[in-house]
Amino acid sequence: MFQQITKGIKISVKTVYNGTIYRGYMQHYAFSYFVTIKNDSKETVQLLERFWAIYDSLNDTEYVEGEGVVGQTPVIKPNEEYNYRSNCFLMSSIGAMGGNYKMINTKTSEEFLVDIPTFQLTTTPTLN
Repeated sequence: MFQQITKGIKISVKTVYNGTIYRGYMQHYAFSYFVTIKNDSKETVQLLERFWAIYDSLNDTEYVEGEGVVGQTPVIKPNEEYNYRSNCFLMSSIGAMGGNYKMINTKTSEEFLVDIPTFQLTTTPTLN
């Protein structure tokens, strides 16, 4: 598990390799990642936006940004957490993801970035 804390917001990420799939005529490696956002601060926050850098050893780095996560902009009170699952498809068996969430303090309206730790996406090792 990969973890990082920024301004009292703890991000934890776990990954799972799901096997290969074909998209069109190209084989891709499918991964799921499970994110827990825990609010260890004393303020209520809301996740507004996400930014991801997706590294694929056989492809250019892809950047993804947009509103919320999995269609939601969750409000997270102190000592609460929000969990979600998403997926990533790589052309190679080795990659990584990292980025940040834009959050807002619902009391002060201060916006701030929370780092998402860079985590590895790798298939199950094979022994010769």
